[in-house]
Amino acid sequence: MYGTVEDIEQLTPHMVRVVLGGEGLDGFAAGTCTDHYVKLMFPPPGAPYTVPFDAEQVRAELPREQWPVMRTYSVRAWEAGRLTIDFVVHGDTGVAGPWAQSARPGDLLQFRGPGGAYSPDPAADWHLLAGDESALPAISVSLARIPAGAPVHVFVEVDGPADELLLDCPGDLHLTWLHRESDPAAPDLLLRAVEKLEFPHGRVHAFVHGEAVATRALRRHLLGDRRVPRADLSVSGYWRRSFTEDGWQSSKAEWNRAVEADV
Repeated sequence: MYGTVEDIEQLTPHMVRVVLGGEGLDGFAAGTCTDHYVKLMFPPPGAPYTVPFDAEQVRAELPREQWPVMRTYSVRAWEAGRLTIDFVVHGDTGVAGPWAQSARPGDLLQFRGPGGAYSPDPAADWHLLAGDESALPAISVSLARIPAGAPVHVFVEVDGPADELLLDCPGDLHLTWLHRESDPAAPDLLLRAVEKLEFPHGRVHAFVHGEAVATRALRRHLLGDRRVPRADLSVSGYWRRSFTEDGWQSSKAEWNRAVEADV
């Protein structure tokens, strides 16, 4: 499946929105999950094929170094046959970010999906969502599904005030932005903020996604200190500080096993 770039918008200094459309999206369907994601596929420089391509044929006929590079991104919106994806961009670092920064109308982007597993439980008494800018698309979609009046506490770590986005929801929203530039040496901004939160009464449904070390620390706190049941907690490390995307993906299974053994 592939989409044609129709629109590009610079949302913040470090986030670019790309809207895809076209006949290549025929058959795409996002369901009830609010953390839907797609696996983007980028041909490496010099690859003897272009989008659209047969990924299985490429893997069968070409050496590994010419296989498409895969990156996972959240679905920000899917409506009226248009797919919106928000990309975190930090200069020339990575593959997907630089592609988004240089994307132009008419460019093609191939992907697989969608997948997903989380959506806010309407039966929960209150909701907790925490993550960094990589989790902002899923957090934004999730907020729209919070039941009217339900308390929701949101903690988002970004570089600075210029990276904040307008977030709203039908629930009783308590939003806290955490700025790395104010404490650049601190790897635990999210943990410290949630530790200070006086939990409302009742059952919480929690969503904790973003940098792997930060989400692991929050998972330990919520399961071990706050006694949140595992079934009421969605945790995922999207990326890991000091690791390349490929390095993180190759070590993620082992990391997840270690995380599960924590609590």
